[in-house]
Amino acid sequence: MKSKTKSKKAPAKKAFAKKGHPHPSKTVGPRVSLVPSQEVIAYAASHIRDIADFPKKGILFKDITPLLASPRAFHIVLDTIAERFIGEHIDAVVGVEARGFIFGGALAARLNASFVPARKPGKLPGVSDSVSYDTEYSQATLEMHKASIREGARAIVVDDLLATGGTARAAAELVRKQGGYVIAYAFAVELSFLNGREKLLPVRVESVITY
Repeated sequence: MKSKTKSKKAPAKKAFAKKGHPHPSKTVGPRVSLVPSQEVIAYAASHIRDIADFPKKGILFKDITPLLASPRAFHIVLDTIAERFIGEHIDAVVGVEARGFIFGGALAARLNASFVPARKPGKLPGVSDSVSYDTEYSQATLEMHKASIREGARAIVVDDLLATGGTARAAAELVRKQGGYVIAYAFAVELSFLNGREKLLPVRVESVITY
């Protein structure tokens, strides 16, 4: 009578291979891009409406509130921005008051970074740095609590819309005042005809929906 021998169990690595999955300890190749198609971006853009003569006559205002009201459209914008920074080390996301808070806070959570608000004068209770700048409508000032950005930190400045670039550049100046580095700007919407991107170069500029 032939003796029966028990077959040895395959090592964990082979078990994974049989199921068509790489062993978790091995590199599985380049990361698959999750960048949405133009159709997906168009879907998000369809939730932005034009409002004439706001905040003053002659201005065609891009209203993002319908986009924020759509969970899918909002996710598309946030995920598109976050995807462009996955794999990079981001210490802080600076959100510009007020709509920059909406995108900046959610983006900071996705990137596991701290969120730092850049606010209008008189809104922050602690000792703050400030920068004054010109906008497309008037002159304005931004403030940031001192020691919000650690020395050498890598930061992204985030806002809902890039127009002339003055506000974003002022926020970046606050970061630099505190010893940080602005590695990129990120926007949900860019009005390319106002040439705001040129004011922000050579720093990298990312936007999702462009007009």
